Amino acid sequence: MSGANKIMSAIRHGSVAVVGGGIGGIQAALDLADSGFFVYLIEDGPAIGGRMAQLDKTFPTNDCAMCMLSPKLVEVGRHPNVQILTLASVESLDGQPGNFQITIRQRPRYVDITRCIACGRCVASCVYQEPKFPSEFDVGLGKRKPVYIPFPQAVPLAAVVDP
Repeated sequence: MSGANKIMSAIRHGSVAVVGGGIGGIQAALDLADSGFFVYLIEDGPAIGGRMAQLDKTFPTNDCAMCMLSPKLVEVGRHPNVQILTLASVESLDGQPGNFQITIRQRPRYVDITRCIACGRCVASCVYQEPKFPSEFDVGLGKRKPVYIPFPQAVPLAAVVDP
């Protein structure tokens, strides 16, 4: 499974796929995993958390968004029944309820997340000394380098290279 795109085909029989790694997808994955299912959490971006990770406060309670999200990020990242697939999208879905076949295309991260310790040395040593690309996390208001860590509490906490 190499190249610019990987198509995942080694999915466990009887497992569950949750598409979307926002707060709703994270909670669904945790509930299913705690019920004994093996869950594939599929996220299109380089990290899970969704829009809630970008918020300061939530309506209507004015609670800290990251104070609610961070424990769930840690729990889903460490859960033995959850496999997080970032930079992934659903290519096809066939079958019927209770017996679906899913094809997932995973784009390369160009960084081995099992070896990355998020130290930031790769970001600092990037040939672009000044950030020049719009930051998706900052909704384009800030700039980032082509090698970046999505946000400080990102799961998985690893750098990603934007080709």
